[in-house]
Amino acid sequence: MSWAVWLVAAVVFAVVEMITVTLFVAPFSAGALAAMVVALAGGSDVFQLVLFLGVSAAAFTVVRPIALRHRRMPPQIRTGTAALIGQTAVVLEEVTRDGGTVKLAGETWSARSYEEEQVLPAGARVAVVEIRGATALVAD
Repeated sequence: MSWAVWLVAAVVFAVVEMITVTLFVAPFSAGALAAMVVALAGGSDVFQLVLFLGVSAAAFTVVRPIALRHRRMPPQIRTGTAALIGQTAVVLEEVTRDGGTVKLAGETWSARSYEEEQVLPAGARVAVVEIRGATALVAD
């Protein structure tokens, strides 16, 4: 097979992976690139196909489990605002559906009550349910 066919296949697999973001198609792209190298070196069509399948299978067994572990990252490893969800905050100024402030992770945050009718008095300990922009939605 021509090296150009393998190059086109690798690019198509890579584009499909970028669209789906599943890490299911990326190993085929790696296999196609390996087969392209063999085609450039003058290897037989059978060897190209065997290498394509072998590298794809190896990529599946090595890369996919690592990627799946990262997708199921526990809360302790989360970063940014995602790490704040579930944490405890202290109400500094009464929090209602219209606003208020809380002390969260050592910083002062604007806050709103997660439940519309709930009023959280100053000094109350609350849980962060969600972060919307720079506002923490909290509940007791």
